[in-house]
Amino acid sequence: MKNPLMLVTLALGLSACNMMGSGPVNVTVLGLNDFHGNLVPTGFSGVKVPAPTAANPAATANLAAGGAEIIGGYVNSVRSANPDTLLVGGGDLIGASPVISSLLRDEPSIIALSKMGMSVSALGNHEFDQGLKELMRMQNGGCDSNAPQLACKFDPAYAGATFQYLGANVVDKTSGKPVFPPYKILTTASGVRIAFVGAVTKSTPTIVSPSGVSTLNFLDEADSINKYVPEIKAQGVDAIFVVIHEGGTAKDLYNTAGCTSLTGNIIDIAKRVDPAVNAIISGHTHQGYNCLVPDPAGNNRIVIQGDFYGHLLQRVDLQVDKANHKVLAIKAQNVVMDASTATTIAKDPTETAIVTKAKGLTDAVKGTVIGKIAVPQLLRAENEAGESVLGDIVADSQLAATKGPDSGAAVIALMNPGGIRADLPDSTNIKPDNSITYGDAFTVQPFGNTLTTVTLTGAQLKAVLEQQFDNPAAGQNRILKVSTGFKYTWTASAPAGSKVSDMTLNGTPIDPAAKYRVTENSFLADGGDGFTVFKDGTDRLVQPNLIDVDAFQAFLKANAPVAAPTLDRITKK
Repeated sequence: MKNPLMLVTLALGLSACNMMGSGPVNVTVLGLNDFHGNLVPTGFSGVKVPAPTAANPAATANLAAGGAEIIGGYVNSVRSANPDTLLVGGGDLIGASPVISSLLRDEPSIIALSKMGMSVSALGNHEFDQGLKELMRMQNGGCDSNAPQLACKFDPAYAGATFQYLGANVVDKTSGKPVFPPYKILTTASGVRIAFVGAVTKSTPTIVSPSGVSTLNFLDEADSINKYVPEIKAQGVDAIFVVIHEGGTAKDLYNTAGCTSLTGNIIDIAKRVDPAVNAIISGHTHQGYNCLVPDPAGNNRIVIQGDFYGHLLQRVDLQVDKANHKVLAIKAQNVVMDASTATTIAKDPTETAIVTKAKGLTDAVKGTVIGKIAVPQLLRAENEAGESVLGDIVADSQLAATKGPDSGAAVIALMNPGGIRADLPDSTNIKPDNSITYGDAFTVQPFGNTLTTVTLTGAQLKAVLEQQFDNPAAGQNRILKVSTGFKYTWTASAPAGSKVSDMTLNGTPIDPAAKYRVTENSFLADGGDGFTVFKDGTDRLVQPNLIDVDAFQAFLKANAPVAAPTLDRITKK
């Protein structure tokens, strides 16, 4: 292995050379990825605490971690010890957010991160959930929103993010120019100049509503980053970081420094990114890892990700020689944002005020009981065939909402697994009486997609199901959740395009030539997650006032207590 990465222990305190302006400067870069508007702590499975019992069903098997108050407090402590500290983002800071943020159009989260002193962030795919125009509003401020009933309710003079979103690989289809700055050079308190280049997964158009990004192209991540490196180097920077919303998975734990077990899309990207880049802060895959990946010159380089919801902060400490524009030493770690009663992190009072205000505006809605379930939790975990208890129920709720002759006349409903964001309820909100609140339901379905019903032939229905396989990549599957009455079998060893068989509706075989009314959310209806056959559906009925979470909560209320269905709709051979 060439030139193994030098790992050094850097002091948290401000060194004498920092203060005197001579010699190496110690800099700390803190990274936050996949925050998803989680202003309050959630369960972190990386650190276990006592699990629920019959005597204490409200207990959790996870450590409470994250939340704006704790993250802000930790950033304050690091910045106080070393003013040469920068806070940056790895994308998905907003979108798919809990009630406390999403009912206020994620403005409290943007404000909270701005108040923490975040400087830049990669774009994430979820930043595009509501389309480019709304994302520009989140960046620049104002109240001209596509959801005026939610916008500017937290702050009537919403001013936008003080940090800058970066997207080197997001360009306008017509002009070919980036719609956000590709990079930004930041200067620390001691004058160290660090460039941050941002990129988002090129798969974004397939995992957000296509209509919202129809004017954009998402280019190769590494090629786009490398395009700007010569320009950055010509400006005499001292270090270069990549913040990218793409990632992988590792067998090693989040606290294993220098891991070599990383796999996934980020590997190819990291191996192609210019050797002048000192470290890569990643996101998207909701994993905690601190790994080394060889750059194109064969030298190991840090690639790190900090789980999700603010459970971990990525911390990269580097020693910089300003005179020669050189990084002398670098090390990385993931730091747990412990929000338990035993935490030693002091809460940030500014963040406390933001959280308190947001809770005051949303708690009444969040806490409204809408129904009960027959068991403590309904889980989204899939069986071998790809079916799940919660997935069945969500699909059933959409069928129930659209089966009437005036609401779609649907006979089948299909639901994408990525749209089911949590168990019902999540592990931190299990209640002794098995009651379910609006907040619980919203946490499961936070996107606000409208329900859409189309007519598909039996052959088109099969074609939709065939698109589940090798999706999003070869060897991977996205198994749609199906409503009651519809059953089918899929064979893993069968060739592409011929995996699905034995489709029936209420016991009757699906006729390839017959027509069936099929309900899906607006994301799928526009071809999201690679299910492009939905766009060929005819007699499309879009119901702008019929939101997926509303159908879900209506079903929970009407069928209380909702029991776990038998998983027999999808069979795998």
